[in-house]
Amino acid sequence: MTDILREIGMIARALDSISNIEFKEYDLTKGQYLYLVRICENKGIIQEKLAEMIKVDRTTAARAINKLEMNGFIEKKEDKYNKKIKKIFPTEKGENVYPYIIRENEHSNSVALEGFDEKEVEDMVNFLHRVRKNIEKDWELVKKGHKRIY
Repeated sequence: MTDILREIGMIARALDSISNIEFKEYDLTKGQYLYLVRICENKGIIQEKLAEMIKVDRTTAARAINKLEMNGFIEKKEDKYNKKIKKIFPTEKGENVYPYIIRENEHSNSVALEGFDEKEVEDMVNFLHRVRKNIEKDWELVKKGHKRIY
């Protein structure tokens, strides 16, 4: 059987490595660009939703968010109705870097999809969406402390 997850993993690691190298000049390291993009696209998001969106645990998200805040890319603001809730917003610095991240993403997409026709791209997106939905079931299960049955 073809191991599609190995291929997906290699693609993800290669693109992550490229991005980490290219975004070093903006003082973004170790996948922080992923968080910054989601924050720019979802202003006022809370940490838990951001972690869920990126598919990482809360501790990993907290570490990345704190580094982004220390480096001036984002800021946390109290919710006006519930002071315990901290909403996350990009700063001007974060907003200024966002277009470069999107430009890199668009370039990577065009390189990755070179030679594919529109129908093939549409099919691939649909297939990968289905794969993600399938994996999310196990991710939710394991995240809640349960074991998968092999």
